[in-house]
Amino acid sequence: MANRAQIPSNNSALIAMIADEDTVVGFLLAGVGNVDLRRKTNYLIVDSKTTVKQIEDAFKEFTTRDDIAVVLISQYVANMVRFLVDSYNKPIPAILEIPSKDHPYDPSHDSVLSRVKYLFSTESVASERR
Repeated sequence: MANRAQIPSNNSALIAMIADEDTVVGFLLAGVGNVDLRRKTNYLIVDSKTTVKQIEDAFKEFTTRDDIAVVLISQYVANMVRFLVDSYNKPIPAILEIPSKDHPYDPSHDSVLSRVKYLFSTESVASERR
C-alpha cells in the first residue's frame, strides 16, 4: 500500500477543466469551479486566441497541483498537446478526454481508451496461451 497514490483528504479534491467556453461554463454551473487565495483557478477556457503554450502550461500546472484529482480536457484541445497527454502516466490526477459541442468524440485519439485496449489485448493473448 506504500506505493498507492493518495488523494489529499484535508479538504476535498478538485476537478480541473481545459476546454472551450461552453463546456467550462457548464461545469462551473455544476459547481466545479474554484479560485484560491492567490486567484488561481482550476480551469482554462480555450478559444481561438489561446496559444498552445498556454494550454501546455495549464496542463502541467493542473497535473502537478496537490489539490486536483481529475483533469477533464476536451479531446480537440488534448490533440493540440497530445505529446503531453500521452506521456502523462500518473494515476492522480486522472486525465479524462471529453467531447465538446463543436468537436465530436473520436475514440481512436483517446489515450486512456488506447491504454485500456492495449491492456486487454495483452491479457487476452496471455490467456489464450494457457
